Formats: sequence, structure tokens, C-alpha cells
Amino acid sequence: MAAAILAVISSTSAIGADDAVVGQLLKSYERLGASKFAASTAESMWTQAFVDSTTGEKRRCSVCHTEDLRRQGKHATTGKLIDPLAPSANPKRLTDPEHIEKWFMRNCKWTMGRECTPQEKGDFLVMIRAR
Repeated sequence: MAAAILAVISSTSAIGADDAVVGQLLKSYERLGASKFAASTAESMWTQAFVDSTTGEKRRCSVCHTEDLRRQGKHATTGKLIDPLAPSANPKRLTDPEHIEKWFMRNCKWTMGRECTPQEKGDFLVMIRAR
């Protein structure tokens, strides 16, 4: 019984941290001109093919992270396993703003060939947080 109570308390605190961090990031993106974040926009981008300008290779977010963010992914090139993105499956997700920004930088550049805009980052965050 005590273990069950501790599990509920720890998951509640993780959810609170996740909401606080995402809220801070969304506000920072709004200060940069973004507004009305939409998970539906991110969902369509998640499976959209972006063409690498040097290789012609098509890349999608869903290739490495899967379409179900609650599942473990696998990097398309290295084969490295990727923990689920959904906070419901991985309570560590969306708890560290520096980590989030680091991976936005890497993944946006690798997948789309450019940095994500503040609007795109916000759309992705609301989509991921909802899973």
C-alpha cells in the first residue's frame, strides 16, 4: 500500500514539473512571436517527409520516435534505442528545459535541415505533453 501511495505521489510531482517546464518554454516561445500552439499542427509535421538537401534522403520525426510516442524508438542511422517521448510513458520527459532545447536543435536540424521555429517547438511540446 505504501509503495502505491509513493508511486502516485511521484507521478503527480513529475506531471507538475513537466507542466511547469513546458509552461515556461511556451511563454518564452510566445515572447519570440509564437501563438496559439496546436498539437494537430505538430501531428501532421510528425509524419511529414523532409528531404535532406545533400543526400536526397527523406526524414520524418516518426521514423526514429515512432507514431506512438508512448513506445520506445530507435535512431534510424545509429540504431540507438530512444526512450518514449510521452511523459505518460516516461516521467523524465519534458522536465529539463536545457535538455529539451538541445534535442530540438539536433533533431530539427537532422530531420528538417533547419532549426525549428518557436511556433513549431511549441506545437511539438503541446503534442508530446498530451500523450
